Amino acid sequence: MKARLPKGYSNGGNTTNIQQLARQAQKMQEEMDAASKELEEKEYTATAGGGAVNAVVNGKLEIVSLDIKKDVVDPDDIDMLSDLIIASVNEAIRKARDEKAEVMDKISGGLNVPGLL
Repeated sequence: MKARLPKGYSNGGNTTNIQQLARQAQKMQEEMDAASKELEEKEYTATAGGGAVNAVVNGKLEIVSLDIKKDVVDPDDIDMLSDLIIASVNEAIRKARDEKAEVMDKISGGLNVPGLL
């Protein structure tokens, strides 16, 4: 039994379109890979508690540095210090994720193709 293509899909000419689409997808993937590499090198900074805690993460979402002002360290209120650290690290991570999503969205034109990101 022969398989038939749906109406409007013939072998004539569509092979070229599929090849062109494949080349465009490959180019988009290459651009995304390059942008991803570039973003991994960037650093994102966020503060909490009016600058009492300063966190820096890289584009790989790894903490690069954490600066804590002495006056915010209170042995009787470790919970507050923990909250400030969490808030600053999470904000820095959010900044990194948001920029990556924005850059990838520009490259892909909003197209969400599984396996490309």
